[in-house]
Amino acid sequence: MNQSKPIESTGGFLDRTLRGIELVGNKLPDPSMLFLLLLMVVWVLSAFLSNFSFSSVIDPRTDAPLVINNLLTGSAITEFLSQMVTIFTSFAPLGVVLVAMLGVGVADESGYFNTGIKLLLSKTSISLLTPVVILVGLLSHSAIDAGYVLVIPLGGVIFHAAGRHPLAGIAAAFAGVSGGFSANPLPSALDPLLQGFTQPAAQIMDATLLINPLSNYFFTMTSSGLIIALGWLITDRIVEPRLQKNTPLNKDVEPTEGMDQITHIESKAFWWATSVMLMGILILILTLIPEESAFRDTQGSLNSFQAPIMRSIVALIFLLFLIPGVVYGFIARKFNSSKDMVDAMTKAMRGMAYYIVMAFFCALFVHAFGSSNIGALLALQGASSLQALALPGSVTIVGIIMLTAFVNLFVGSASAKWALLAPIFVPMLMQVGISPDLTQAAYRVGDSSSNIITPLMPYFPLVVVYCQKYFKQTGIGTLTSIMIPYSVTFLLIWSVFLIVYWVLGIPLGFGSSYVYPPV
Repeated sequence: MNQSKPIESTGGFLDRTLRGIELVGNKLPDPSMLFLLLLMVVWVLSAFLSNFSFSSVIDPRTDAPLVINNLLTGSAITEFLSQMVTIFTSFAPLGVVLVAMLGVGVADESGYFNTGIKLLLSKTSISLLTPVVILVGLLSHSAIDAGYVLVIPLGGVIFHAAGRHPLAGIAAAFAGVSGGFSANPLPSALDPLLQGFTQPAAQIMDATLLINPLSNYFFTMTSSGLIIALGWLITDRIVEPRLQKNTPLNKDVEPTEGMDQITHIESKAFWWATSVMLMGILILILTLIPEESAFRDTQGSLNSFQAPIMRSIVALIFLLFLIPGVVYGFIARKFNSSKDMVDAMTKAMRGMAYYIVMAFFCALFVHAFGSSNIGALLALQGASSLQALALPGSVTIVGIIMLTAFVNLFVGSASAKWALLAPIFVPMLMQVGISPDLTQAAYRVGDSSSNIITPLMPYFPLVVVYCQKYFKQTGIGTLTSIMIPYSVTFLLIWSVFLIVYWVLGIPLGFGSSYVYPPV
């Protein structure tokens, strides 16, 4: 047995850097409290800045000098208190996420997702094991957190059973689930969730602008192929050979330990449920074809924001997972009555409790940030600075990607981070002609790429535990050193991919544009 030292460094630059990130990140308040503190900062700043004239800053919405509204006046405070409930309930991401999660919760709780993942992995040849594990990781984005609790440990089990290094399987799965978080062949709840933050941010500068929930879908779909190819290359050529050389396995782990067998009834239920889902998709496609389809807008278009099909994206995601989840649940005898289905939805909502609390404070902050006009001031002044620098648009976008990746090391939540950054990035770049759709795509690249190297990502310690099953000395530094090749490669190549995508003029998604105002 190879007794080489573990690959985790004990006092080098990487170890000190990671410890510094962990120390700084742990000192940040919880995202909910962070939004509350930022709300207070906005109030105080609005009172202070309202005493100054910004006659040189022209508000494009009114063609008049920008005015900062004082939110600490008596009338402003009473208006805020009277509108607090409405501000919260009208917060766009809230309804979007909760409705989508109701359907996803049924599919998850019934066992439909678990069986599908196990079937796919169990029928994969050794030569295609790496790309399939990464693909399953990408597909798992539709299943709440199933990727973290199912796909990543199964990646280790499958690799070990195939005679390959299990930590390489965990790394490949982790790269797909978390590093490729914004790459998905299928629409997911993340699409409308991010759109729910992008649209209010864009409306700081243009109150009439609407963002399609799938404005990045073509880009994220094609990004799936890129992430799979890069992950495959890195796993098989860099990560696994290094692990085989330097990381001996624990002696007490059986190769098939942790791989539950799929029963006949589970397999039957899965194929029935999948057939029903595919039939539903086929029926939907057939109803879209006629020119007089009720899903088209008044001009006969399917991809405009006014088209009913585009306004139904969240409802369709709900049904896409609800129906096969219910079919699977009853055939596999996981559900015995409609109450079991309701219980599955209830459990999904329990898991969203933290998000709801965060959304409450986030909604108040976003509303105050916009109504005070501080967001518009930052956007206009930031845009003036960018124009003075005269940087090419591609350099600006790469800068947004890199800044997002850096912030991600300290703020792990994708929704919390975009809620903080969108009100600044989106309107600022709109002023230099870059669309909210492109800004959101840049954010997604930066956010995904550094997920797998930040100890503050909520599931990072859990992945360390998965690794310790096979290599007891695994620590945060060990896992990070394994994942750095993925993170750096994803960040650089995916950024170039977005720029090339832009240069070629390939649509980012439905109803998307690269420029503002859209042409």
